Amino acid sequence: MYGIMLRVWGDYACFTRPEMKVERVSYDVMTPSAARGILEAIHWKPAIRWLIDEIHVLNPIKFTNIRRNEVGDIISVSSLSKAMKGDAPPMYLDSNASRQQRATLMLQDVDYLIRAHFELTDKKGESDTPEKHYNMFLRRARNGQCYHTPYFGCREFPVAFELIENELPEPIKETRDLGWMLYDIDYADNMNAIFFRAAMENGVINIAECLKEVAS
Repeated sequence: MYGIMLRVWGDYACFTRPEMKVERVSYDVMTPSAARGILEAIHWKPAIRWLIDEIHVLNPIKFTNIRRNEVGDIISVSSLSKAMKGDAPPMYLDSNASRQQRATLMLQDVDYLIRAHFELTDKKGESDTPEKHYNMFLRRARNGQCYHTPYFGCREFPVAFELIENELPEPIKETRDLGWMLYDIDYADNMNAIFFRAAMENGVINIAECLKEVAS
């Protein structure tokens, strides 16, 4: 098992709770799927699958409110396909007409440590070895390279990151029950959402232990 530790931080974050239908409300901490998305932005291939082991909360949990304009309408895939085939007139979305204000309860001044490892998938080739992908991630993380800028839940909230190879930063000394949290989306099972009971102990969320409790 080739494990890595990555510190990620930023000014704002919003890990939206799916049960909130109108206004955006963030979870108290980063979700495992958001952490996986950050790692995949740095290095991902079909041959590997990232698994999040722990999330360390390094800064006190703080919330702030903003209101922003968003577009309330969408263009459906079926309508777009018809327009591309010439079976419908060209599609147009008037952002001024469909603009609406939405409130967001988001996190401020976030700082986390991600502990994770990866596994090889059935899509691996003969040249795909754990050592190869491990060293590729280390090199890219050390140099600040990424396929696209990672973000904290929304693209407006970019992530700064650094590889941790020596002394671990100290997490906050806080323990709390975080309630049910989104773990991931199972795309192989009709995009079903997977939830788990999250708990933070002295600033550390042990994802593997939380999943064991749900499974039992």
